[in-house]
Amino acid sequence: MIFVLLFTTLQLTWQSLRGTAVAYFVVHTCTVVPAAFFVDELTPAVEARAVGQVLSAPGGGLNILNGCDGLEALFLLISAFSVAPLSRRRRFGGIAAGVAVVFLVNQARIVALFYAYRLDRSLFESLHGSVAPIAAILLISGYFYAWLVHGTRRVARSA
Repeated sequence: MIFVLLFTTLQLTWQSLRGTAVAYFVVHTCTVVPAAFFVDELTPAVEARAVGQVLSAPGGGLNILNGCDGLEALFLLISAFSVAPLSRRRRFGGIAAGVAVVFLVNQARIVALFYAYRLDRSLFESLHGSVAPIAAILLISGYFYAWLVHGTRRVARSA
């Protein structure tokens, strides 16, 4: 029940922040700007730019909408860590490292979708609609599982 309540609270709080400076910071500064950086590092000739919530480039870009920022996955991870049988230190360490994991997985997803959109719209639709979300959840769940197993083994050994 704590998991559901925490996730719901986080999600509703985030939804209430739509259109605010906080939402702009998360979407533009923390999501679109890094994605443009990664695209430019991989393919400088593409000349990707962050324009508000759009990962823009000549030849096509992506509009990063609500839900594309990775926060739902982060909220699930935070909620899971909040109820996991871990010490306070392992719990907060898992959340802190999890922020980085979610960020990197989400950036990889956005960059892959950016290239897929430019290459083949049907590939983009497949990746966007099912493959990328499932892959992201599996990777983030795998991280949580690994952290949980490692944390509970350490507790069991020290007991």
